[in-house]
Amino acid sequence: MNGTLNKVMLIGHLGDDVKMHYFDGGNCIGRFQLATNEVYINKTTNEKITSTEWHNLVVRNKAAEICEKYLSKGDKIYVEGRIKSRQWQTEDGTTKYTTEIQVTEFTFLTTKKETAYTKQNQDAESPKNSNFDAPEGLPINDLPF
Repeated sequence: MNGTLNKVMLIGHLGDDVKMHYFDGGNCIGRFQLATNEVYINKTTNEKITSTEWHNLVVRNKAAEICEKYLSKGDKIYVEGRIKSRQWQTEDGTTKYTTEIQVTEFTFLTTKKETAYTKQNQDAESPKNSNFDAPEGLPINDLPF
């Protein structure tokens, strides 16, 4: 195979709200961190260990605006993208490096707004009623079949 592939697929939880940056000309980017967890059992101590990896995500333009509108800290999201490393100079001349995931596709799995709306509707529902009435004089559990 001659080609190369730079593709990342992640499912995780937002570490913070989406931070937006706007540029001249109307373009924008959104940045946020995504936490993914690995859970395993330490064989010597039988202890459950959770290891968290943090990923820096970048979304652009309309996708960034959608993420900012609907996502908040703790929400679960599926993303696809590619790894991009970059460097820059700080004001004091220090060279900084970062590795980011340039998001190309995403799917919201759970959002706090959605979860709060669902819970609110469930709390407002009355108890479920059956569609039949038991015949007079018979206990409810004395069915004829």
